[in-house]
Amino acid sequence: MGRNGSDYSQGKRQREQKQARKQQDKAERRLIRRDQGPSEPEIVSAASVLGMLPSTEEAMRAIEQRAAAPRGAASIPCRLFVGGLAPTVTETQLREAFGAFGPIADAVVMIDRSTGQSRGFGFVTMANRKDGMQAVEALNGSELNGRRIATNVAVDRQR
Repeated sequence: MGRNGSDYSQGKRQREQKQARKQQDKAERRLIRRDQGPSEPEIVSAASVLGMLPSTEEAMRAIEQRAAAPRGAASIPCRLFVGGLAPTVTETQLREAFGAFGPIADAVVMIDRSTGQSRGFGFVTMANRKDGMQAVEALNGSELNGRRIATNVAVDRQR
């Protein structure tokens, strides 16, 4: 770069020329659009706009059929805490115990890293929240492998 900043002014000139070209192109496009005048609207029929709409009777029949059909609301999973487990309880046994109330998405028995043995609790994720509530009511305080278990809806603990 020279002492008088000639490199700087060269770049600035190029940017100004580029901006001037853009403005000129824009002005030319504007003139072309003005010369063309307003465009004619396309004339269409009501059938092409509306398409093949069903008649009122057909629409009412479809609404009645949908109302009569059973609602298939998306199931909301429910994670349950299971405490007081015997050291011998396996994930398969948890699945069997809770499977009587509905489909099981996941079952886990928590294992101590250092000893490799059960920590005495686990989690069961029921595929449907309603099934989970039924399982909590039925299995809370019941026995599994000779031990009384506690069953609640799992709550995320703060760390």
